[in-house]
Amino acid sequence: MRADAVKNRAHLLAVARPAVAAHGIDVSMRDVARRANVGLATLLRHFPTREALLEALLHESFEALTARAKGLTTSRASAEALVTWVSECVAWTTEYRGVTELMAAAIDDTDSALHTSCVTLRAAGAGLLTRAQEAKAARPDIDGDDLFALIAMLAWAGDQPALASRANRLLDVVARSLLTERDAPTSRAT
Repeated sequence: MRADAVKNRAHLLAVARPAVAAHGIDVSMRDVARRANVGLATLLRHFPTREALLEALLHESFEALTARAKGLTTSRASAEALVTWVSECVAWTTEYRGVTELMAAAIDDTDSALHTSCVTLRAAGAGLLTRAQEAKAARPDIDGDDLFALIAMLAWAGDQPALASRANRLLDVVARSLLTERDAPTSRAT
């Protein structure tokens, strides 16, 4: 890619990030182009669909959460690592309203621009869960798909104005129900 194209792409992403944070995943492509002071055709050359734009915006975060899971494997006890990662995933998903629906759909849609990133993220969480299960610190009757669904449900609750005030408490309830230890860490563990 030419240097000016790389610069234009970076500019579009820099403008799109706060627009998506403010308006959620249904942000208008026209609005993003207008905010970037470019024509819609220019935006569409870089990102032919809204999903492609969202994948570009979210890819860095997916990579960071995947790396975080690997880091927690070596730095924390298995139960604490799992709860910390789930808590951080839920917190991240609330940055972009509606992203959990998109991620849940992308898991099963191999044509989705987000599919590979979501599958990789789910696998990272499944690895933490398996580690906790092997240590007998997590329930044996759940898997990575269940964990991904729980994160999506908690993030959805955090997106709902009527439920947002309960989000942290619900996260603690879910975290404790994932684990087998009596004194399980809460989601506030970092």
